[in-house]
Amino acid sequence: MKDKVRIRKRKIDTNLLATNILKGDRVALSQAITLVESTLKSDNFTARKLLEQIMPHTGKSLRVGITGVPGVGKSTFIEAFGEELINKGKKIAVLAIDPSSQRTRGSILGDKTRMETLANNPNAYIRPSAAGSSLGGLHARTRETMLLCEAAGYDVILIETVGVGQSEVAVSQLVDFFLLLMLAGAGDELQGIKRGIMEMCDGMVITKADSGNQEKAKMAMRQYQNALHMFPPTDKDWSPKVMTASSYEGWGMAEAWQLICEFTEKMKIDGWFQHNRQEQNKHWMHEWIAQELKQRFYHHPVVADKISGLEQEVMKEVRLPITAANELLEAYEQELKE
Repeated sequence: MKDKVRIRKRKIDTNLLATNILKGDRVALSQAITLVESTLKSDNFTARKLLEQIMPHTGKSLRVGITGVPGVGKSTFIEAFGEELINKGKKIAVLAIDPSSQRTRGSILGDKTRMETLANNPNAYIRPSAAGSSLGGLHARTRETMLLCEAAGYDVILIETVGVGQSEVAVSQLVDFFLLLMLAGAGDELQGIKRGIMEMCDGMVITKADSGNQEKAKMAMRQYQNALHMFPPTDKDWSPKVMTASSYEGWGMAEAWQLICEFTEKMKIDGWFQHNRQEQNKHWMHEWIAQELKQRFYHHPVVADKISGLEQEVMKEVRLPITAANELLEAYEQELKE
């Protein structure tokens, strides 16, 4: 009985929801994002139906990914940068991804409190989401959320990742411009992650270049700019630029936006902008196939029946992990043939 009540409560009129999203209704937008983030199978079907309805109204926003090392001040920068864009007449949406505990699956989701001024601006929409078990510093449904925000009329979508590591790869497969925030004098302990991120970024900002720290920030800017010149050219035919900014003192934001606009204009003229989005859509399709196959495999009765015993054998080291995996895969394939 409880299940029936739950299903009835979650019945959603996607036509009405889509209409309200297109009107810019923030409540409807939040409801839709909650729907696409749901793990319930019934909700997944409804979410896909909704996304198909709003799809013709997406694609007009500029998608900007923002990542950086811990302590670089991503939220502070985004708030100052967001206010700069709003002052230029833009409506912005911030998709802020918070790290989740792998033990409890809990998340703080504190970005709205860190961006208090921006959160209270009617031309800004901030949606914090937990990364969960997703790799790459993004939520598993960030793409869908981004499309919903575009349909709701937001001109610029800012995606703040958890941090660094796999983030640079995940973000590059999602956005039009990838902005990397770095600190002056971060130390040699970060050298291992710098190159991978720097090769992916389209622009870099040295943050916290406040009065008293400007010389150190300028030195870091020159060092990073020299390092970027040493990397091989990319298909974009674009040399990432490095600049300094102070979120606290409120300068450098206009220059960062100008850089993004300059990049976007060049990429559209060269044809790379549309090509990149097409490649991203293709990647999304293959990623979804991989997710669905994994779900269907583990939920198949023959796999569910055999997996526990094989796990025990693997843990006791009486069976090789790859042998156990192949046995499950072969059993699954056999069931599909019958």
